[in-house]
Amino acid sequence: MTPSRRRSLVALAIALVLLLVAGPYLAAWQLQTRIEAALGPRATLGDISIGWSGSVELRQLRIQAAPGWPAEDELRAERVHIRPDLRSLLGGPWRIASVTVEGGYLSAQRSRDGRLRLLPALLEERAGRAQAPSQDPTPAPAIEIDEIRLADGALAFFDHSVRRPALQLRIEQLAARLGPLRLPALDQALQIELGGVFKGPQRDGRIEIRGRYTPASHDADLRARFSDVDLLALQPYLLKVAEAGVRRGTLDLDVHATVVGERLRAPGTLTLTNLELASGGGPLATFAGVPRQAVLAAMTRDGRLQVRFTLEGRLDDPAFSLNENLATKLASGLAETLGVSVSGVVKGLGGLVKGLFGR
Repeated sequence: MTPSRRRSLVALAIALVLLLVAGPYLAAWQLQTRIEAALGPRATLGDISIGWSGSVELRQLRIQAAPGWPAEDELRAERVHIRPDLRSLLGGPWRIASVTVEGGYLSAQRSRDGRLRLLPALLEERAGRAQAPSQDPTPAPAIEIDEIRLADGALAFFDHSVRRPALQLRIEQLAARLGPLRLPALDQALQIELGGVFKGPQRDGRIEIRGRYTPASHDADLRARFSDVDLLALQPYLLKVAEAGVRRGTLDLDVHATVVGERLRAPGTLTLTNLELASGGGPLATFAGVPRQAVLAAMTRDGRLQVRFTLEGRLDDPAFSLNENLATKLASGLAETLGVSVSGVVKGLGGLVKGLFGR
């Protein structure tokens, strides 16, 4: 072997060793830079550490909410473990193999017009910056996340569409898995698995959601199940302002919702158990649009009342309200179950129907 060939082989060996040793750190350093840029100016981090395998751990992550958000923070997390896909070093979009969030808190809100907002600092502001005209011809960097896992988390949901101030719902002991996530396009279907404890004033229930959802198009195929949920927490969705309130009771709900081209179809079954209504209202008092006495009589027989319904409509139709659609369907379903005149129920909700259908 000639000296020049020997020197070339030594140089190649050194380069391979450096790549194997320094490659993970190089990937982690680049990933750290992109993470800090992606989180935006309202994010703070207690610490960032890099592991031997190139993984990154964020500690004490916080994204403060912008003015007008119903909570102080959009996101908090004790620890976030990020494992990059080292093949991203070879080119193409940055790919992250997994993100695991421990001790996380997430806040979300539903606006008065029914629009769901989640992590606007990441999903809205970042996408807006990517789409805004810029003198810089370089497109926003793409990031692909294969899987996101959430362990022992909490979700605070603020719904402005049912009352003011917003109705607040809370899920704890939240475990979730979703992915893949492609930023900033958000045009790929996410597989979602979610479960947790649904908090209530008198008792706690369970919630499970499974299926797929595409943020960019709103297309979805989701199955949701609420089990043994405190009815007091959800009564604003079932009752009108003047109707008799609820003293106690539990709710089980199974819904299979599909959205294609902004059109929603969601058949489901709702079961009320051990329902006890507040006193007052006289003989004409109603519950979910149905005479109160008829509902109580049905409950007396076996302590359970089951209603089947189907929600349908276009999500982009200003006249379509998911809350009002649910109340109308529930009233009709209760009326059919109890043998009450459906036409009477619809007549009693005439103003509501007029608002839904524009006539």
